[in-house]
Amino acid sequence: MINAMNKAQFTIPIAPKNFKSGFVGIIGRPNVGKSTLMNKLIGQKIAITSPVAQTTRNRLQGILTTPTFQIIFVDTPGIHKPHHELGKVLVKNAKAAINSVDLVLFVVDSSTPAGGGDLFIGELLQHSKTSVILGLNKIDLQPKNHQVLDDSYLQLIDTTNWSVVKFSATTGEGTETLQNILAENLETGPYYYPPDLVTDQPERFIMAELIREQILLQTRQEIPHSVAITIEKIEETPKITKVFAAINVERNSQKGIIIGNKGSMLKQIGSEARQQIQKLIAGKVYLELFVKVEPKWRQSRLRLAEFGYRVEE
Repeated sequence: MINAMNKAQFTIPIAPKNFKSGFVGIIGRPNVGKSTLMNKLIGQKIAITSPVAQTTRNRLQGILTTPTFQIIFVDTPGIHKPHHELGKVLVKNAKAAINSVDLVLFVVDSSTPAGGGDLFIGELLQHSKTSVILGLNKIDLQPKNHQVLDDSYLQLIDTTNWSVVKFSATTGEGTETLQNILAENLETGPYYYPPDLVTDQPERFIMAELIREQILLQTRQEIPHSVAITIEKIEETPKITKVFAAINVERNSQKGIIIGNKGSMLKQIGSEARQQIQKLIAGKVYLELFVKVEPKWRQSRLRLAEFGYRVEE
């Protein structure tokens, strides 16, 4: 069960001597495994993942607390060339995160050579005052002779003093070492959040994200990023939680794909999402989905704000 901000009242204790804490921004191009990594480090699923690039839209904070440190991970949208107003907002927010955290974890896909996107982000980070650690993810997918791949990333930091950590967010190999290195690079500080909390997002937000994840997984490239989820209403009783959610798309053709033949796709999305939401709240859930057409919502600042996508300062 995920402890979210609106589920219970928590108290923040006084940190022991030499306790370390701080905010770590997870930065990288789309689809390098940033959300998968945060879920692995936290030990629970709080960020959605899918094979589709640019899955993350909001800066989602995951909280890892041990007896000696508390790390608040800031999972950001992949930095890429934006093609619409939504993309511009996401990239601006990701760049803003670089200067608002104590430490940056620059995550790359080490199973493929460094590309233009990695070079762009590397240069961006070199001009930042924030300390950086380079994380070589997906080592489980590297070929045996991987030195050429590693070298392509090490060239990124030829003129820096960044530390380098190799790991696999999928298998967990190297992630404990990564945790310790991140903690070592933070200053001593207080608990920023109660020790039992694993995210600062309300359950309502995570419910919407779990529904969106299933749309990405079930429809794949047919409905890439034209979907926004709004939780219209939640009714809680001792026996069941009823969730009513709207799936907002841009075109009637997309609405048809999501509904599917005789409602088959919508039923599948709802069934899978309901199971995930039940894990979230540790209780029985009734989920009702309906689909709405909001033409060109990704190009509208007003619609973006209504759906929760605001430029963060």
